Amino acid sequence: MAKKKIQKTNAIRLVEQKKIAYTEHEYSWNEDDLGAGHVSEQVGIAPARIFKTLVTVGNKTGPVVAVIPSDHELDLKKIAKASGNKKVEMLHLRDLEATTGYIRGGCSPIGMKKLFPTFVDASAENFDQIAISAGRRGLQMEIAPNAIVELTRGQFVELTH
Repeated sequence: MAKKKIQKTNAIRLVEQKKIAYTEHEYSWNEDDLGAGHVSEQVGIAPARIFKTLVTVGNKTGPVVAVIPSDHELDLKKIAKASGNKKVEMLHLRDLEATTGYIRGGCSPIGMKKLFPTFVDASAENFDQIAISAGRRGLQMEIAPNAIVELTRGQFVELTH
């Protein structure tokens, strides 16, 4: 029986275009549990290595992307300072798809509609590979943190409490 072909997302296309090594992990998801604990159990990757993509809005820059460990919380003061904003707040969920091209639970820092200022939590540098959303619910990609920074023109910064 032929293996079901995974539909390529913008994130995967971009990674493949740049010939960057990655590993896909498909898992079952449900609307009520989009948290990393569930993802961790499904794909067998420790929560500290699963990073979530959060989109904030700065008072000067507009959208700013934060990639942080799934078991931590974003410190809005730290992302504001790193991005040159006085104040940053979370992007309204209803604006996520229009802004990034991705939906909640499937938002990848790679391959958004535009290249927004992107900051990856410095803890990512402790790992050879971290898992991030591959651009849709139920699909993670394991990739080198430096590759994420390269693809998003991002930088490593302390972002969590």
